[in-house]
Amino acid sequence: MSVYGDERMGSSGHGEQIPFIKVDNVSMSFGQREAVRQVSFMVGKGTIFGLVGSDGAGKSTLLRMVATMIKPSSGCIFIDGLDVVREKRRVKSLIGYMPQRFGLYQDLTVEENIDFFMDIFGIFGAERKKRKARYLAFSNLLPFASRLAGNLSGGMKQKLGLACVLIHEPHILILDEPTNGVDPVSRKEFWDILTQMRHDGMTILVSTSYLDEGEKCDHLGMMHQSQLLDTATPAEIRSHFSSLEEAMISRIQEVDKELLHDNFKL
Repeated sequence: MSVYGDERMGSSGHGEQIPFIKVDNVSMSFGQREAVRQVSFMVGKGTIFGLVGSDGAGKSTLLRMVATMIKPSSGCIFIDGLDVVREKRRVKSLIGYMPQRFGLYQDLTVEENIDFFMDIFGIFGAERKKRKARYLAFSNLLPFASRLAGNLSGGMKQKLGLACVLIHEPHILILDEPTNGVDPVSRKEFWDILTQMRHDGMTILVSTSYLDEGEKCDHLGMMHQSQLLDTATPAEIRSHFSSLEEAMISRIQEVDKELLHDNFKL
């Protein structure tokens, strides 16, 4: 059995794959500004779906909606068949959400931060001891349990944040640019952990500004100006280009030209 809790069905039992995450025609506006516009995609169980795109493209807003943090202006989002708005309480128990600025307590040690999150989730007794040992070891933080979080490197802080998110053993991880500003070695270590979790059955929805990380995803969604331009495997996206970066730049330039042409006609 996976260390992330009981396995959940990812198919109908008749060979038909059921999406574990389904985003259906979702939009989000803040006043007159449309942050996300009519986005739809699906994520299969036990896969990594990456969102890539320029700053301000709408990735963080989209992830916050999936994580039940904000309510969509229109459209629907389902996680394991549950509506994230109408069944928010049940959905939240399935989710581990790590925003760009995760709320670690700098004046607490690594172990005290993990204890704090276990208090929040009501994990006590023998199970508390077992999970603490499991996730400190899994994130390679066991030798640093007594170190203040404020004295950790950027990469170690991110691994501690991940351990705190995992402590209630969610079925889905939602990560908003978790390695932004982290050194290359720590980024690789972090993604090694994510890849292992995917191997063990975790479903992961992650945004990233690093295209080498995009290559590690099973599927990618390219976002630009609040829209989801394409969803495909990394290999499919760069199939006619020398790199994923070249493919993305070409697609974004194509969309910008279309928008400029449409605005000119107006």
